[in-house]
Amino acid sequence: MSEVIVNKVAESGLISLDLENYYPRQEIAVFDMKDHLFMGLILKEKDFREAMKQYDWAQFKDKYLAVTCSADAIIPVWAYMLVAAAAGAYARDIFLGTAAEFHKELFLRNLRAIDATEFADKRVVVKGCGETPIGDFAYLEITRLLRPVAKTIMYGEPCSTVPVFKKPV
Repeated sequence: MSEVIVNKVAESGLISLDLENYYPRQEIAVFDMKDHLFMGLILKEKDFREAMKQYDWAQFKDKYLAVTCSADAIIPVWAYMLVAAAAGAYARDIFLGTAAEFHKELFLRNLRAIDATEFADKRVVVKGCGETPIGDFAYLEITRLLRPVAKTIMYGEPCSTVPVFKKPV
């Protein structure tokens, strides 16, 4: 007597959404303003402007550039504008903050580019426990994006889920 094995997960109609697919893998270069300050603390306008003219911005060609200042210095707004004006001809995109903050921003951009209508009235499982560490912010953001359209949102694996949201009937 042979028993037929039925894959109930495959028949459940669940859509598995793996956030690793939206994880940014681009290299993020860093430009630290500290390296262009007098004594690492003071921005001298004339010296800074000259340094920006002489700087090799081509090294950031087609890269994502995080502009930061690791020194506890007061940086005038126009200085960031000078950096953006100079680097803008080379960098793919420029962000004010650390590389980690820029990575988070890129991840959020990738998630926000998802066409949520693909998940309209669907049962969605947001995959957990992958090999890539996904920040909590990403799970919050995908829930925010899918909540208006999805029938249900769950977390985990299709064989073992944690219910998160269910659209009222």
